[in-house]
Amino acid sequence: MSVLEAARATALDWVSANEARLSAFNRRIWDFAEPAWREYRSAAAYVELLRAEGFEVEAGSGGMPTAFVARWGKAGPTLASFSEYDAVPGQNQAVVPYPQPREGLHPYAAGHTDPHSSLGTAALTGILAARAAMQAHDIPGRLVLFGEPAEKVCGSKPVHAAKGYYDGLDAAVVYHPHLQNTVTAETQFGAYWSAVFTFECLSPESWIDRSLLPIRDVSHAAARAPGAIDALMLMYMTTKTTKEAMFPHAGAWTLNECILAGGDATSDNLAPRFTQIQYSWRASDLRIMQQITQVLENNARSAALATHCRASIRWVTKTRVGLPNMVLTEATWANLQAVGAPSYDQDALGFAREIQRNLGLSPMDEPFAPANLKLTPPEEFEAGLRRFLPSWQQHLSADDYVEFCWHCPTVRLLTARPRLKAPDPNYEYPGWTYNALGGLPAAIDPGMFVAGRTMALTLVDLATTPGLLDAAQAEWRERTGGGIGGKNWVPPLLPQDFVPPVDLRWPEYVTTARGEEWWVPTPLPGGGNGDKL
Repeated sequence: MSVLEAARATALDWVSANEARLSAFNRRIWDFAEPAWREYRSAAAYVELLRAEGFEVEAGSGGMPTAFVARWGKAGPTLASFSEYDAVPGQNQAVVPYPQPREGLHPYAAGHTDPHSSLGTAALTGILAARAAMQAHDIPGRLVLFGEPAEKVCGSKPVHAAKGYYDGLDAAVVYHPHLQNTVTAETQFGAYWSAVFTFECLSPESWIDRSLLPIRDVSHAAARAPGAIDALMLMYMTTKTTKEAMFPHAGAWTLNECILAGGDATSDNLAPRFTQIQYSWRASDLRIMQQITQVLENNARSAALATHCRASIRWVTKTRVGLPNMVLTEATWANLQAVGAPSYDQDALGFAREIQRNLGLSPMDEPFAPANLKLTPPEEFEAGLRRFLPSWQQHLSADDYVEFCWHCPTVRLLTARPRLKAPDPNYEYPGWTYNALGGLPAAIDPGMFVAGRTMALTLVDLATTPGLLDAAQAEWRERTGGGIGGKNWVPPLLPQDFVPPVDLRWPEYVTTARGEEWWVPTPLPGGGNGDKL
């Protein structure tokens, strides 16, 4: 048996021996369900585990309290991956086959959707298994696992990139749960930018000329400055009005908003002083992103001018677009084939059938989607993407893994997160069903460990297979026009001194006299919403 064959066998054996504890770790992260920039317990759990495994860990990397960088090895190629662990506000669901929030929390607290709990654990599995193989067989190499918080706002990776954390990487093997078991090819994800617009009414008393008043002490009868709520509403409505004119609806760009702070108004005749609204936009081209930015900034200026406010912009993130690497795609696909597709035991099948029964559907012999149960070749997956994209468009949607692509050859693996088979093509399962399945080990573990094994094998291959890493880097230099600083290379879009927006008013869990709860207090029996209208 060659060193490569022995190392691959060691990596696979390590995963088999550690599945139980890593499954428990994954469920722990799922239970934490901490949203963007507030993943304190999740990040601490990773840091504790990785230090116990012998990694040197920088906690709070890049000025982000819930980020980390874990490093192992002293010589050889530097190979990287990343873990994510943020959940999504409004997606609270217990691990039961019917809609029910986790006990003791507001119904709209956070929960894992994709789920990033298994995304992070799969990468952790791959890195630890590769480390075991490299140790056992004295294979030179450095392994780096990045802890990347706030992926749902594409938050940390552009910061790590801008501050130099990805400098010196030789290759990255990254992962995301998906409907299909495959590897991405030429079509990669697009850009995601996000900014918070703040409106402040700094001097409401100067809104009117008091010398014009016949009675000076008019108190509540005085004309009130419109203030920050009106500014926010004008921003909201002006942006809705101008959205159709921002850019032609080609390339499937999107724009969404979320109110972070609403003014803290009272019933008194006082102008609301402070509001914040976040906008997030995705597009396939950085020039389209800039065009949308210009419209949003103009809208904020006009809204502030009309309401006696000051407008400010605070960037949350700016990502680049993805860059393919077909050498790594082919190598990772070969390893995915060696590992094989996920399979589900009776615990998973029974839970899935119970969901169908509770939805009034006939339970199916095979309740999971066919794509969960097979391997999809990269060329077939690519063709499926291209069916609805114009020929000029090389990117779609958005995800911040793209930041790695500009610093080293990067491959993106996809494996099954369990999705239920639809009774007919037009049927859509409610979102809670996927959230519940994501917390069930019998349902989420199969795809997660297929990913962990595949990533481990690819990392081992990169450290041992003659010519593989060289070929991947040669392709990367060709696509970037010469590597870092090349004619086609795109540098980080955030400045090196960027201050991560961890201080903004992000949704989170809080501790009060009532105990730990979501930032919206846990409702009393009956829902706490008053009378239904």
